[in-house]
Amino acid sequence: MEKQKLKINGARLKRTLEQFADFGRTENNGVTRLSLSEEDRLVRDYFCSCCEEIGMMVTIDDLGNIYATLKGEENKKPIILGSHLDSVKKGGRFDGVLGVVAGLEVVRTLVENNIKPTHPIMIVNFTNEEGARFEPSMMSSGVLCGKFDKSVMFQKQDVDGISFGEALKYSGYAGDEEYRLKEGEAFVELHIEQGPILEKENLSIGVVECVVGMVCYEIEVTGDSDHAGTTPMNMRKDALQAAISAISKVCDKLDKLDSELVYTFGRMNVFPNIHTVIPNKVIFSLEARHKNPEVVKQVETIIHSMKDDSIHSNCSVDIRKLWDRETVWFDQNVVNSIEQSVESLGYSYKRMVSGAGHDAQFIASYIPTAMVFVPSINGKSHSEDELTTWEDCTNGVNVLLETVVSMLKTLSSK
Repeated sequence: MEKQKLKINGARLKRTLEQFADFGRTENNGVTRLSLSEEDRLVRDYFCSCCEEIGMMVTIDDLGNIYATLKGEENKKPIILGSHLDSVKKGGRFDGVLGVVAGLEVVRTLVENNIKPTHPIMIVNFTNEEGARFEPSMMSSGVLCGKFDKSVMFQKQDVDGISFGEALKYSGYAGDEEYRLKEGEAFVELHIEQGPILEKENLSIGVVECVVGMVCYEIEVTGDSDHAGTTPMNMRKDALQAAISAISKVCDKLDKLDSELVYTFGRMNVFPNIHTVIPNKVIFSLEARHKNPEVVKQVETIIHSMKDDSIHSNCSVDIRKLWDRETVWFDQNVVNSIEQSVESLGYSYKRMVSGAGHDAQFIASYIPTAMVFVPSINGKSHSEDELTTWEDCTNGVNVLLETVVSMLKTLSSK
């Protein structure tokens, strides 16, 4: 008879998540906990106390990242779990924090069952993942992997002119560079999906294979301002009409590329933005995301075709690439380990990609990494309406626990 699987305490997980949500809880049961704010400082204090209560050693690096470590029986590289505790303004109760609390619940379960791991188990809270107070997002994990320069990041300012470095020092969480995350056997981040796919397909778990690549462009259409009532239509250089035409043509082309391609015209500014004046300039953004770099290249070709399509509008088009990122494929051994854990627990699942960015994509550059998703009701996130059922949260943490237990068995047999 097969031995019963070790499971976490779902009621305790729910209680802990609600306790964490009290730090910055909004009137509509969401959370506002901007990075290094007073609410963030307090939730950090609480997280550290929870970890210390179960015998974990807590260290802080120079970026404010918190590492809580359950000592292993051997001096080996740790298995790492975690995510982030900061939120966007009026965000949800699960984004980021679920991954941190999941790590806490996994360790609590190991401790109360007297399971002494051969390898250390580490929980990490990454500073300023959201980028809602200090841009860019995933700031600290970006510095850890060499993507961002620390000196530049420390000068980033919020809307009040307070720099990241100043806020970090004031929070009391400016630690030492020697404690930075440098190595690990694996990093597994549990996160809400932030999209509608798992719920729509009635699945419990997403085994995440990659964070998709993306490109972001800014397009500027320039025409000429004239009186809205006296200029004949065939004599106008209407930048907005030209932009609308260009957008329509681009959408038609992009829609024919690939069913998994997603794209967004997220920002548009019209000048002079007066109802009696023909617009002389329109600036808008276009970002697109797909896991296949060849599809992304096709997207870029289509974007640049707007210059050719604008010839008949009497307006000029300037196209600027703001930034891009390549698809980050996760470690297949870690992905497979997660999948085997899901199957052994009997949960419904699918392999899938992440359209959103996560700390895991940066950590993956130097530590074997993968992610686990749980459903988001109606696909809502970065909103007070964000919701994941307690059962789905519990299932996700059970997958994390089973993955850790399985990894420990595999590592100890080597």
